[in-house]
Amino acid sequence: MSVKERLFRKSGASYVVLIDPEKLDQATGAETASRCSAAGVDALFVGGSTSDEAQFERVVTAIKSTSSIPVIIFPGNAHQIVRSADAVLFMSLLSGRNPRFLIEEQLKGVPRIREYGLETISMGYLLVASDKPSAVERVSQTTPIGRDDNDCALTHALAAQYFGMDAVYLEGGSGVGLPVPVEMVRHVRQGISIPLIVGGGIKSPDDAAERVAAGANVIVTGNVLEATGSARLLREFVQAVR
Repeated sequence: MSVKERLFRKSGASYVVLIDPEKLDQATGAETASRCSAAGVDALFVGGSTSDEAQFERVVTAIKSTSSIPVIIFPGNAHQIVRSADAVLFMSLLSGRNPRFLIEEQLKGVPRIREYGLETISMGYLLVASDKPSAVERVSQTTPIGRDDNDCALTHALAAQYFGMDAVYLEGGSGVGLPVPVEMVRHVRQGISIPLIVGGGIKSPDDAAERVAAGANVIVTGNVLEATGSARLLREFVQAVR
């Protein structure tokens, strides 16, 4: 079974934990991955806006040594594409107009993806405004979609579908206080036929369950687990998403 098939389940939703190598060292990253595997997490995204290549490679290798679940690169730039991962999100920041994140970094990453034989999951990445600017917003220097602009979100999501992408990602951003609105999730889900990933600002299992009920196929959390990291909370998220 491909990583893509494991991520986008035929029935029910998937739960993914995002690990940022800039915030976790090798030992902590490996320990987190082990707890995720034991709790039933479906996959790990590894990525960050500014992580350097050497640290990224070390953390991915450490994670792979302690966990059997898929490790998928969530790249902030082409240098974060490393050999030891199982797959890479080949994504374009469609909500922005910065050519670097629309196509330039992707072209830089293509030779590595080909050389390493990584499975690709193509994705339209849509940044949604929250209560404060996110790291993605600052690094990409792009303007997010307004929280109440559901039609704009759907138009961008349909563009991803018409491009033939595998999925759409509605992203509230790392470290923000407000997740993507439930109504926006529902509006986009009703308008597209490809999988929908939702992440950023999801702080509780209830937050996750509400967005699954609205149509999310994959829920991603990161910061909330960096703060607590408890096995119990991981299990509660798995149960809420499933």
